[in-house]
Amino acid sequence: AGPKSPFPRRRSSAIIKENTADTGSERGRHMEVLVIGGGAAGMMAALTARQGGRAVTLLERQARVGRKLLATGNGRCNLTNLHAAVGGYHGSAPEFARYAIEMFPPEKTLDWFRSLGLLTLAEDSGRVYPYSDQANSVVDVLRFALEKPNIQVKLGFEVEKVKKTASGFLVQSRGEGVECNRLIIACGGLAGTKLGGSMSGYKLLRSLGHGCTKLRPTLVQLKSGWRGAAALKGVRANCRAAVVHDGKVTAESEGQLQFTEYGLSGPVIFEISRDVCQGGGDWLCRLDFLPEMDGKALISELEKRRNTVLPVSELLTGILHNRLGRVLTQSAGLTLNGPASSLSDGELVQAARGVKCLEVSLTEPMGMDSAQVTAGGILTSQFDEKTMESRIVPGLYACGEVLDIDGDCGGYNLQWAWSSGRLAGLCAGGKL
Repeated sequence: AGPKSPFPRRRSSAIIKENTADTGSERGRHMEVLVIGGGAAGMMAALTARQGGRAVTLLERQARVGRKLLATGNGRCNLTNLHAAVGGYHGSAPEFARYAIEMFPPEKTLDWFRSLGLLTLAEDSGRVYPYSDQANSVVDVLRFALEKPNIQVKLGFEVEKVKKTASGFLVQSRGEGVECNRLIIACGGLAGTKLGGSMSGYKLLRSLGHGCTKLRPTLVQLKSGWRGAAALKGVRANCRAAVVHDGKVTAESEGQLQFTEYGLSGPVIFEISRDVCQGGGDWLCRLDFLPEMDGKALISELEKRRNTVLPVSELLTGILHNRLGRVLTQSAGLTLNGPASSLSDGELVQAARGVKCLEVSLTEPMGMDSAQVTAGGILTSQFDEKTMESRIVPGLYACGEVLDIDGDCGGYNLQWAWSSGRLAGLCAGGKL
């Protein structure tokens, strides 16, 4: 069993209990739910909709299900976070996510995956990974779970058009049509286009009358005009990072930073990347490479080094990565080839400031190809948060990243996929 839920239990008459057989006028009727999208939300929706003997068809345009899932967490799959709650979600109306997450919070998610045979391990941060540390373990248990008599998976089926019919929906692909009573759109977002991210879900829902916000990349690397980034390509360092827009801190976090030839990457950057460089003004990233040591203590340490035979180029040796130390020392305006004993008090202060408060200019985020998640999406105001059903088109549901909900870095977005997919599948399968 997982940890105690941080959410209060709420129930709604709109929710149909799982594993209940058809009764009354439903008995004997042929009912079918069709799910578009074989990602995290889509697989969860399909597996839930089949409860009670529903006939479910899952359509995936790629050659296999769960391709983007395989790439999450650098191939480890950070499948949830024990602290996932509404405060970690964003969008025009982040409260929309509350009901789905309360109905299926992290501990229930982990219990469900355990029932499929997946063992997991939680880190102190709350991030949860498969015990194998391999994303394919998560995809495999889902893939095997889909091998049920009342679930059909159609791969390589790229949906081009959806039409509302008198009895439900007609979904078309290159002249082939599939009909269903209830339709769940779980196509994911635009982020990660090389792994299957696309506009398809937005286009299908817009064709059925739904609105969409502006789409932006989030959980993404940031480009910088600072020359030192390229010189430090591949170097990793723990730091506190803050985004500063026109002198005001808009986001900050602490964790691992990685330098790239174009700028900044790593978990700490992903966590603060939402809406960076959206709009005018000056954007900076302020980096503190010794968040556990205050400036005075650092200067005291550097003063000791002034009494050694160290060259200036090695002033920060033993404190930071050697290459990072040299670049920071040079960026502080110090001449590297002189002896540390020649440094003035003012130069030591400059060196310490470079370690504790390096300001790196930001130019733009990397594009959707590099982003892990899409910020923005289909308007949640047009859907019922207790069922995931459209308020515009009865019998139509949406879940996951295609909606205007995105979460913090560290398993929040996959938890939203599991929770919203579960709710959409439960309601679409139980209300036929």
